[in-house]
Amino acid sequence: MEANLENKIEKIINYKTWSDRRKIDVLLEMDCVMYTNLGIESTLEEKRNVKMMSKRIYRGISKVDKTLGDTMMRAMDR
Repeated sequence: MEANLENKIEKIINYKTWSDRRKIDVLLEMDCVMYTNLGIESTLEEKRNVKMMSKRIYRGISKVDKTLGDTMMRAMDR
């Protein structure tokens, strides 16, 4: 899933016809869906994997909008 996620992120970032806003919106939607699918029965490993994938998404956002991506990474580490 991790390689698949990396491919999706790169594909979205490299779309020439999409605005930066749309790219960021789609990446944040992917992040939201991952966290939404976590539940009270999710294992610690599943939660760690989602957090790790979320960081990758935020790194992708940093490629589109450095300030927003860096801010999200700092907020996640709190």
